[in-house]
Amino acid sequence: QVRLVESGGGLVQAGGSLRLSCAASGLIFSVSRLGWYRQVPGKQRELVATMATDGSTDYADSVKGRFTISSNAKIAVYLQMNSLKPEDTAVYYCYADSRSREYWGQGTQVTVSS
Repeated sequence: QVRLVESGGGLVQAGGSLRLSCAASGLIFSVSRLGWYRQVPGKQRELVATMATDGSTDYADSVKGRFTISSNAKIAVYLQMNSLKPEDTAVYYCYADSRSREYWGQGTQVTVSS
């Protein structure tokens, strides 16, 4: 089991920045990928950014150049979000892949006002 706890969401004006954090605990030694997804009501959860244990990253086209994912040796994963837009408003979920099992945090709300 891998437990994920997010923090850092909130309300910010367009053009502002937020940093999300996710603390991982449990069987983190087997985690192969950490990342962030987001979801708005009525839509499917979508990938924002992920990072593999070799340091390779994957970003959604909509956030490239604005968001940066980083990790601290599987203990935590962060998402630095700059130049935020109203369309970035969503619940952001921390994600971990461990032995082909998916784990999710409880989500943190990010609201960007125009």
